[in-house]
Amino acid sequence: MTITENSIQIADTLLKVYQSKTPCAPIRDLMTEQSLAEAYAIQQVNTNHWLKEGRRLTGRKVGLTSKSVQQQLGVDQPDFGMLFADMAYGSGDIIDSSLLLQPKAEAEIALILEKDLTFEKHTVQDIINATAYALPSIEIVDSRIKDWKIKIYDTIADNASSAMYVLGSTPVPLSKIDFELCGMVMERMGEPVSTGAGIACLGNPLNAAVWLADKMVEVGMPLKAGDIVLTGALGPMVNINAGDSIRCRISGLGEINIHFSKKDA
Repeated sequence: MTITENSIQIADTLLKVYQSKTPCAPIRDLMTEQSLAEAYAIQQVNTNHWLKEGRRLTGRKVGLTSKSVQQQLGVDQPDFGMLFADMAYGSGDIIDSSLLLQPKAEAEIALILEKDLTFEKHTVQDIINATAYALPSIEIVDSRIKDWKIKIYDTIADNASSAMYVLGSTPVPLSKIDFELCGMVMERMGEPVSTGAGIACLGNPLNAAVWLADKMVEVGMPLKAGDIVLTGALGPMVNINAGDSIRCRISGLGEINIHFSKKDA
């Protein structure tokens, strides 16, 4: 990908939102090409910045795995973002709500790799053979764009609207999971707010992992042993407010929960 001076300036605009905690206007109109390549170049500028600052890369997330959301944003493929160690939380943790701007939660299946994925074209079997185990996960997405007024270029440039991720603590062998039919229920403060199944994620979350593995080789950053892969949402995302508690159950993977502090805590 080609990084231009304009890419650097737009990346800095997004970086300042992390510091000011004030969302910015959509950045797509600042882009010269409005292409996926330019959006990923902006994402890469900030990725390089964070790595130089000492953040540790732990994996990738796949976004836009719902066909309906792809149609809404006018694209025919998912997108990806970077996961860092300081974004990680465990089930039962309390997240400081003041760290977030306008967060939403998605239930996902996380894969933990034990082998590198370096082929130009991967298969589902390659993903299975390279995966040590799966975990239930909740991704906290949080756009730096005011009021979530995003198009595809905004969200890609904004690290795929990522913020935090929560992982369960009981590893599950892939042979124990029906990836297409596994049901998901998410509750907010005890009330069901999102339901879905594996088939909602590109027909099968392993398909999302195949797409990601191919894409990361294409951009010169192949997935490695130890990486976490968040494979994409199993159902609609849910708004989060300060003080909320979120619980998620995924068939075959168990339960995971997370709490958000009150603003004045």
